[in-house]
Parts: sequence; C-alpha cells; structure tokens
Amino acid sequence: MKKKIVVLTGAGISAESGLKTFRDADGLWEGYNVLDVATPEAWQRDPELVQRFYNERRVQVNAAEPNAAHIALAELEKQFDVAIVTQNIDDLHERAGSTNVTHLHGVITYAQSSKRASLIYPIKGDEIKMGELCDLGSQLRPHVVWFGEAVPMIEKAAEICSQADIFVLIGTSLAVYPAAGLIDYVPYQVPKYIIDPKIPPVSGLSNVIKIEKSATAGVEELNLLLA
Repeated sequence: MKKKIVVLTGAGISAESGLKTFRDADGLWEGYNVLDVATPEAWQRDPELVQRFYNERRVQVNAAEPNAAHIALAELEKQFDVAIVTQNIDDLHERAGSTNVTHLHGVITYAQSSKRASLIYPIKGDEIKMGELCDLGSQLRPHVVWFGEAVPMIEKAAEICSQADIFVLIGTSLAVYPAAGLIDYVPYQVPKYIIDPKIPPVSGLSNVIKIEKSATAGVEELNLLLA
C-alpha cells in the first residue's frame, strides 16, 4: 500500500505562476480593500463590483500555467497516495495533473447560486455575467468562500490531514483560520515538511523538516528527500 502524503498549499505556490498572493501587507487585494470584494455584505451592497473583480481575477487564473512545483506534486502520485488540500481558488493543481484536490475556499473557475451554495456550475470562458441565473432563479456568483462565510470543506480536510503518513506545508503563513488549524490534526509522529522562503512559526510541532526555499525549489528538494 502506498504511503499517504497530505499537502497543504497556500498562495506561495501560485505566486510563481504569476498569481498575486491573496493580500498584500496593507490589506489590499489587487488594489481593492478585501471588505469591498470578499464579503457577503459587499455582494449585497455592490454585486456588479464584486462580479467584475472576480471576472478580472479569473482572466488571470485562466492565463496562468502550472509551475514546476504543481507538476512535481502531481508526479508524486506515481509513488504515493497524494491528497492536496489547498487554500487557493485557482485550478493549477488540477491542470498540473493532481487527481485528489480539496479546495477549502472554492474554485474561481466555477460559479455558484447566490441562494444555495451547493448549486455549482463550471464557467465557460472568463466571465459570470449579471443576469446569469442558477436553477433556482438567483444570480450566479463566484464559487469562492468569502470572509464571514462557513468553510464547507474544512471537516473533510481535517479528516484527510488525520490520515497523513507524511505531511507537507507549502507557501502558506498559517495566518488564516480555520485552515491554519488543520496542521493540528496531523498525527504527532508524522514527518512534517515545511516549504517557504520564510518559514512561519510552528512551535509545538514534532518531526518538523524545514525547507527554506521557494515552492519550486523546495518541492524539488522534497522529492529528493522522499526518493
């Protein structure tokens, strides 16, 4: 039986494909205050602005390509049972060939009903247009978990982390909850590889192997260590 590798990825892995990290130090996302584009209240207040913002982000995602780190993680499936849990809303893991990906915060290339979040539809092209409706007759919105909304996949992700034989953390500061708490579900004795140019604080964890490199260089080193 193949060993199970659980990989938790954040914005740092997509940054090397040209996608900006979710928030800059000043709290802005692509020049917008996150409260104006990433909350249910923002959607109620100005749905056209929110829709336009995510349509622009979707253009960027569709134009981006998986980088060497995405591809190397997909290649690990030849030797291991690999489960990826990602905080990212892009689909670069899937496009690189990974077959078991859990998105904590949704996927920008899908739309969802603004009435029932479980009604999800693939988007053809880059845009969701105002006036495009779900089967219940409500406006389609981005399939993205906003601040103040529940994270529906968090329980599944916690269960995945609890089954890890090897755990890998790539490109996340562990600053956003509940995703940051997932590392607490990883069994105590399991080796935990952390890949980041700036390793986040990880006090209280056992068997930590730090790889202080970018995602692409770090995953290359990880593959050598796991070979």
